[in-house]
Amino acid sequence: MSSIEITRDTYLQWYESMLLMRKFEEKAGQLYGQQKIRGFCHLYIGQEAVMAGAMSVLRPEDSMITAYRDHAHALAKGMSANEIMAELYGKATGCSKGKGGSMHMFSKEKKFFGGHGIVGGQIPLGAGIAFAEKYNGTDNVCVCYMGDGAVRQGALNETFNMAMLWKLPVIFVCENNGYAMGTSVVRTTNMIDIYKIGLGFDMPCAPVDGMDPVAVHNAMDEAVQRARRDEGPTFLEIRTYRYKGHSMSDPAKYRTKEEVEGYKAKDPVEVVKAAIEEKKYADEAWFEQISEKIKAIVDESVKFSEESPWPDPSELYNDVYMQSDYPYIRD
Repeated sequence: MSSIEITRDTYLQWYESMLLMRKFEEKAGQLYGQQKIRGFCHLYIGQEAVMAGAMSVLRPEDSMITAYRDHAHALAKGMSANEIMAELYGKATGCSKGKGGSMHMFSKEKKFFGGHGIVGGQIPLGAGIAFAEKYNGTDNVCVCYMGDGAVRQGALNETFNMAMLWKLPVIFVCENNGYAMGTSVVRTTNMIDIYKIGLGFDMPCAPVDGMDPVAVHNAMDEAVQRARRDEGPTFLEIRTYRYKGHSMSDPAKYRTKEEVEGYKAKDPVEVVKAAIEEKKYADEAWFEQISEKIKAIVDESVKFSEESPWPDPSELYNDVYMQSDYPYIRD
């Protein structure tokens, strides 16, 4: 049972936040097709409930770190659509000054620490952020997201051991969408219940329905409260599904149409909308108002990005090392 009550406002916030994620990602996909956005680009369409259910539990001062499918995480942590879209465009007004692109969203102010292109590279860093919170005597937590492919990295085992040994306030979340790029979970492991990895470290662990924000909220709340009580980490395997390919270059031919349609029947945006209607939390006018609001935000982000300047070539040498006169960077 959650210590944070799920109310009418919770449902309304879930719907609005998930619709923003969905429409933002749809627009990003469209712009990629127009070559406005280039390079790597991984869309979050279908997985929105994972973020919505977490954010109804977390506080602004809690930290988050994730892999390269990171646009929705950045939105959820309160970063503006403008700075995220501009980063996708590679413009100077982007959250990483146009030098990070799709995989490297970042905001020190919002305590969002990426966006990481190296598979599993964020896992030790998530534990490090949690260590800093514990060292500083706060009750803040860090949520460290990873994919089902990243759990095969050796660094995960070292990190899990250290996190348990030091009782770090970190929630490790595997967003299991069934495929590591194009390779299904059943082809990568004998133990398809990924959450059971935690058992080898005596780490509290559980599977979660990632298509249902209620289930995510309840599981995250239990894990967060445990971390705030200084009782250490949790490992959650949140089972979700991406409706698009691994990246914009992936036609996803390794999945059947029947499989995709089966998960689309559990579309979290539509499920939450149906729940709001059933509970009479809002009328059709409210849905129309939110739809117009989201459209305006996304349209403005595109306009902002189109009108923003490109980074100056001199920026190539900045933000590499803390030491401004570090040798070997320039001739």
